[in-house]
Parts: sequence; structure tokens; C-alpha cells
Amino acid sequence: ATQIGSRMGGSSALLVLLTLVGVSEGLSTASTQSLFDEAYRPEDSRHFVVGSSSTFTPDADKTFDLSYADGTELKGFNGEDVVQLGNYHGKAPFGVIYSCNSPDFNGVDGILGFGLPKPGGEGRELPRPILWALTDKGAEDSNAQELLRKFSFFSTDSTAELQLGGYDPATCTDEMQYTPSLSKTDFIVGVTSMMYGKPGAGEKRTELLQFESPSGGEYLPAIMDSGTSCLVIPGDTLGGRLKNSPFDDFTNLWDEGTSFWVTVGGKTFEIPYSSWFLQETKQTCVQPAPAGMQGLLIGDVFFREYMVEFDMMDEGRPIIGIAKLNKEYTPVTTAELGMYKLHQAPRQKLQLLKGEETMYAAEHSERLDQVDQVPIFNKKGTQYFMD
Repeated sequence: ATQIGSRMGGSSALLVLLTLVGVSEGLSTASTQSLFDEAYRPEDSRHFVVGSSSTFTPDADKTFDLSYADGTELKGFNGEDVVQLGNYHGKAPFGVIYSCNSPDFNGVDGILGFGLPKPGGEGRELPRPILWALTDKGAEDSNAQELLRKFSFFSTDSTAELQLGGYDPATCTDEMQYTPSLSKTDFIVGVTSMMYGKPGAGEKRTELLQFESPSGGEYLPAIMDSGTSCLVIPGDTLGGRLKNSPFDDFTNLWDEGTSFWVTVGGKTFEIPYSSWFLQETKQTCVQPAPAGMQGLLIGDVFFREYMVEFDMMDEGRPIIGIAKLNKEYTPVTTAELGMYKLHQAPRQKLQLLKGEETMYAAEHSERLDQVDQVPIFNKKGTQYFMD
């Protein structure tokens, strides 16, 4: 099983495909193993055995050494081989991990991320993201040449679904709303408000983002990341940018049956108690942001309520779409291909926006586009795995 997504406070490794190399090829534990209470056990994972593939090509001159906020360290080099994802396949680059120290990788075979190529030196050392590699024109042995460079994701308590090429309209109960990303290299939206309180008319709600000098255009950048388990909010005043510490206020106000209301582009999205409080483990899935982080992370708690589309068709910057999830929809159990009249992002309108000021509804299309729906296993509501 390959883990989907990233780690909080991580690096750009979460944008690419990383796999563990076989024990016979020299997999080791890093020197910082003592940071964790539990040991990393290489024998628990299935490993990529280099010698078993006749099409594998190493690129050992390109190496990576990645460190994460929780102390995880991954070291490896680049390689290339035929990769299959759902119903699509092609020759694609990926990272081969030979050193790992984290018990989070016990029973995990690698990391599969969907993101944007990194610029500069960092981008030259890291493999090209998998969806980009498969859809590049002229990609070797690829059957994904006509696949639109988009993906969508949602989660339930026990399963999840990745959709390549767009989204199945049956997964949504309302119209997709689109906004351009604030970044060319990450999926970032501008959050202008975050309220917390009890749902229902007349109930008191508290603003958690109390800006120090409000003029009407304030926002905090928020990374939309299905690889982050929880909602991650500032644990301080961000150097005086806020009057309050949002996480401290939330801790003091915590109550059962409460919700968060996140406003992006003038649209407000509710995150109910059932999404951010994990009943199976009795855990509150809201965390303070790491020191130095100047915004928010919107993780799995959001994807339990909304279908989110990540559109990378434009060279300039990605477009993010959000629609209410249809809770009656049953996630697929095997990979399925479907043809849909996909609603499209209104690109001409969105090109005029900075990203935080408004969202626009989808434009209807008569064109039939192919969407590949891939099943995912949701482990304890916080980790996603697929074969």
C-alpha cells in the first residue's frame, strides 16, 4: 500500500512518487531513530527491488535528503520506470528511498503525492510529479496523453476516492465553485474568516481570525492538503498580525457539537463536529501550526465534507474548485473509467483575480471528458492508502 499525500510541516517530497527500495538494496534507518518511541521496521513494508525490473533506470546523480517537522528523515535518489495509476500507465520518474527513520512508514510502501513541479534547483533534484509525467506530451509508454491534468479527492470515515481528469458530478450536491491558487507552486487559498461555535440560528459564533488592523482585505494563506490529517490553525498572533491566538481561543471554547466556518472567496464552508472530532480514536483533529508558519493547513477534515478539484491545466497557476460532498455517493471499490460532461472552471474570469477576493461558479460544457475513479482505504480516519 502506498500512502497518499504528505506530512504536516513537510517538504516538497509530498508532490512526487517516493518508494522504499528493497532491503537487499541497502535500506537503512536514519540516525535520528531515537526521536520516536517506536522503531521503524523495514521488514513490515513491501519494497521496490531494483533487480526485478527490466525497465528501471536509476538517476543516482539526483539525490534528495528530506526533513520534516516531526523529525522524519528520508534519503534517496531518483529513478524511472513504468508506473501504473488506476487505468493509466507510463514511464515516469520517482524517488527511491534508501534511508528512513519514522515508524509512520511501518507497513507503508511509499508516498504518492499529486502536486506541482517545484522551480529552480529543488525542482531539478526532485522527480517530476506523477500526474504531470503521465500527461506530458510524448511521454514514453503512456496512455494518459488525453487525460486532463486535474484530480479530485474526497474522504469518508473508512474509504476515500481519487478521481483523475476532473470529477464525477454524482459526488456533489451543489455546483463547483472555483478560485485561483495564490501560488504557482502550491494549492493555496485565501481565508478571510474562520468562525467557531454551535450551528443553528441564534447560536453564538466566535471569529478566530481577529486581524490587528482590519481594512477589509485581510486574509491568511491556507494550503489545501489531503495529506494533512487535521485542521491546522495559528497557535500565536503571527508576529502581531492577529490580536489573538486562534488555537488558544479554540481550546478555551471547545465544546461538543460545534462547527468551524471557513470563508474563501466570499463563500463560507462549514466543517461540522463529525468531521473534525474523530469518534473512533476520540481525538480532536485540530492542531496548532508549527512555529514560523504564517497561515493554515486545511486537511482531511475538510475533504470529508467537500469534493475538492485541483485543476493544473493552466501554466500560470492552478485553480481550486470546491463543492458540497454527496453523502449518498458510494466510493468505488475498483478503478473505473467514466465519461462525463464536466463542468469547467471559468478561466477568463479567474485570470483577473488575485485569488482571495471571490469564487466563481463552474461553466457548463457539452464536451465528454474521461475521469478515472481510483479506490482508497482510509486508515483510522487519518491515513490514505492505495495499491
